Amino acid sequence: LSLQEHGLNFQRLLDASAYKETFRQDMIRWGEEKRRADPGFFCRAAVEGAVHPVWVVSDTRRLSDVEWFQDVYGDVVQTVRVVATEETRKRRNWVFVTGVDDAESECGLDQGVAFDWVITNDGDELALGKQLETLLQSLHRSL
Repeated sequence: LSLQEHGLNFQRLLDASAYKETFRQDMIRWGEEKRRADPGFFCRAAVEGAVHPVWVVSDTRRLSDVEWFQDVYGDVVQTVRVVATEETRKRRNWVFVTGVDDAESECGLDQGVAFDWVITNDGDELALGKQLETLLQSLHRSL
């Protein structure tokens, strides 16, 4: 279900609106079809034309995505998981949807990845800032 093929509003798909939820399962199904045909499809699209020494590839969803980056770029890959409690997520208007939130697209990295970094984002800006600063300092040292 690509934006071009179906005339979807990109900005509205980024928020937590009912608009996004209307198309969410179709987007997941479309993505699964693309991945079955070519597991590196979205990973290659993410890095196409990238020339910077550090890239932040956000929102990978599956073990195959992480494995693709590790296979292609090796030891320079740093994996970061951002976590928040279910209570925090609910305060941010998240509502669990069976068949969506328990699908691989949402929980495919809950097991099988030894993350280099785990950042907690439960609303404490000072704590979040300290964690991100530590991460950034580490990345700067490795350049």
